[in-house]
Amino acid sequence: MSSAALPAGARPGLVLADLLPGARTRDVALVVGGVLGMALMAQVAVPVPGSPVPITGQTLGLVLVAAALGPVRAVSVMGVYILAALVGLPFYSEASGGYEAVVGATGGYVVGFVPAAYLVGLAARHGADRRFLRALPLFVAGQLVVFAVGVPWLALTTGMSASEALAAGFFPFLLGGAVKAAVAGAVLPGLWRLVGRR
Repeated sequence: MSSAALPAGARPGLVLADLLPGARTRDVALVVGGVLGMALMAQVAVPVPGSPVPITGQTLGLVLVAAALGPVRAVSVMGVYILAALVGLPFYSEASGGYEAVVGATGGYVVGFVPAAYLVGLAARHGADRRFLRALPLFVAGQLVVFAVGVPWLALTTGMSASEALAAGFFPFLLGGAVKAAVAGAVLPGLWRLVGRR
């Protein structure tokens, strides 16, 4: 894509958050906002029969936060999100928090948010979030990183076999993950177009 096709202010190397003024104050506010957004998205939760892992809005929040904030701020959001739950804030699904929520059966998925945020944020910094057909595979890949950490963690913490962990912690989430990637793949390019009109 040529730079002429980019919206005003959308040169490569930027993410949406870079368009806001006041670097240090902006970054702190964005990280706090990202953490609160993740906590809010976690409350959108649907239990999966036979699985300790619910379907939540967290991975949608993850890809939106990572693409909008870039790799450093997004990793900071995920790190603070984990620390907030460790100290007992009710930031995970069903308003849970505490040590067990972080290190228990579903904790690996949240730990997987950290490398996924870096991957998605870095790709967004290189413009991969600006067109649906580029954003969609990026957002699918980000969620696959979460599963790559979460499913083995689920198996280790519960004593499930690999096939049981896949059945409980991966396969039920494929359709929802594709939908979330499509939603994010529509939202982020839409936001860039909106910025371009201003």
